[in-house]
Amino acid sequence: MADLTIVDDEGASVEFDAVEAETLMSLTNQLDAATTSACPDCRSRVVSVVALADLLEAAPPHPRTGDLLELADDAPTLHVYVVDRVALCVHGRWRDPGHEEWTDAVMPPGVIRRRP
Repeated sequence: MADLTIVDDEGASVEFDAVEAETLMSLTNQLDAATTSACPDCRSRVVSVVALADLLEAAPPHPRTGDLLELADDAPTLHVYVVDRVALCVHGRWRDPGHEEWTDAVMPPGVIRRRP
């Protein structure tokens, strides 16, 4: 099971195990420079694809950099979405409009969303 998934609006994704996720977040300073919106309680966030590409090119190499750059290049929108798969978080303090965009992108069709 993945610890972290980065997904685009059409469901294409790159999954990271615990070591890969920790390394990615460490090398990129938690993706902060590319983040447009984030849950304050976990690693889930909305990331700009242009800023992500710049960030990855400036960061030390990561084994999955090529996969992430491909995802960013092929993304149908200006954002990709980071899903923290291990946090037991309901995103209750994530209040900006990015949360709605993130939810729309990562929730399976037909799932009823309830705001905490």
